[in-house]
Amino acid sequence: MNARQADDPFPVPVFAAPVPGERICRLSDFGGSPDGASVNTAAFARAIERCAAGGGRVIVPRGHWLTGPIELHSGVHLHLEEGAEISFTTRFEDYLPAVFTRWEGHECYNFRPLIRSCGTRGVAITGSGVLDGSGAAWWPWTERQGAAQAALFKAGRDGVPVERRAFATEQDGLRPPFFQPIRCRDVLIEGVTFRNGPMWTIHPVYCDNVTVRGVTVLTEGPNTDGLNPDSCRNVLIEDCRFATGDDCIAINSGKNEDGRRVGRPCERIVVRRCRMERGHGGVVIGSGMSGDVRDVLVHDCAFEGTQRGIRLKSMRGRGGVVERIRYRDIAMRRIADEAVVIDLHYPDATVKPRADATPVFRDVRLSGVRCVGAGRAVLLRGLPEQPLENIVLADLRIEADEGLRCEHVIGLRRSNVDIRTPKTG
Repeated sequence: MNARQADDPFPVPVFAAPVPGERICRLSDFGGSPDGASVNTAAFARAIERCAAGGGRVIVPRGHWLTGPIELHSGVHLHLEEGAEISFTTRFEDYLPAVFTRWEGHECYNFRPLIRSCGTRGVAITGSGVLDGSGAAWWPWTERQGAAQAALFKAGRDGVPVERRAFATEQDGLRPPFFQPIRCRDVLIEGVTFRNGPMWTIHPVYCDNVTVRGVTVLTEGPNTDGLNPDSCRNVLIEDCRFATGDDCIAINSGKNEDGRRVGRPCERIVVRRCRMERGHGGVVIGSGMSGDVRDVLVHDCAFEGTQRGIRLKSMRGRGGVVERIRYRDIAMRRIADEAVVIDLHYPDATVKPRADATPVFRDVRLSGVRCVGAGRAVLLRGLPEQPLENIVLADLRIEADEGLRCEHVIGLRRSNVDIRTPKTG
């Protein structure tokens, strides 16, 4: 374990990245062609299958490699050399048959992720190359996904068996994530650049021991979050850059009845030395937190030009508990709305939860936060029936158009909080 600081919510572990085996499989030796036109799906599959025998690295050399979906097996490290670019086909039928997934906090069967690994151990994506998700072909689906989204959320609310929740059609319009390791252990993502996936970019689900290091995520389309740890345990995110079309990092654990049915928390998450740009939020928790989120430490990060900075969000009906959350030494500039917001009035226009399960947010500490330019400094808004509990604001210095707004909070403690608005100077 690393040394524990006084305000750390848990002893931060030493995260161990998987070590590749000795086998080396160069994609060009398996019939691959980096001409940008030939589809290399079969070449990737052959190289990965060969490399899986004992573990090792599949080397993607310099060039433009077009492919359909990629499935990583245990022990396989997909390594992109400098100048290598993998782009993905826009023939939607290439991403069939449907596979088990979690889509916005609900289990179902849907299109395959562009890169997937299921039930594996010791997989990795490394190198200095680029992965391009050709997302512009998928983004128009957001205009027609409403009916299928509502049907999926209703299926979760009504307890429909997961195997009967099939949505892998263009008419349904539920876009897949870019990279989804699901039910995996010991996952490493290091050095590479992800560009413009269909929807959420890096989406680990039900994983343990995930390291994301030195990664760049550049996205523009709707709902193209950068990284979404989802009911995962022991996740390290460090030295990364996110410039996204939605939240840069969003920590989740399932949504509504389906999230509570699965009941797997997201816990022991560390985010450090990362830069967030342009996204809807810097480091966000929720709104899908029905399986609980706890023991999160975010420190030494910079947010610039995001819509909001630190954001924790939920709503009536979600249920779940968010607790032992720490943000410290965060620098922000040009935040459009709130620099800091904890809000249990998040709107949801899809299917309302059946139960009145009330989310609980407690034991949240923010310290060493600096912000130059925001619409509002701080918004803290609990529910009348369930106030926010034990919120600590320490050593905050924020320049904003509006100051602190606080509703339904129990145990708010402030020390050395300097909020400057046009009214206060």
